[in-house]
Amino acid sequence: MGFEQIRGGTGSHRKFVHSRYPGAVTLSGPEGADAQHYQEKQVRIAVEEVDS
Repeated sequence: MGFEQIRGGTGSHRKFVHSRYPGAVTLSGPEGADAQHYQEKQVRIAVEEVDS
């Protein structure tokens, strides 16, 4: 099972959680938009932690 989007993001922000990742990953912008560089890093770290 992967990351799931949850309610709680404000405006165009979306929050994603995973059972093996503490906290949430938040992405801003509309769906399909490019992520900011710092968001890409946060996603990469979250995926590495879940996969380890």
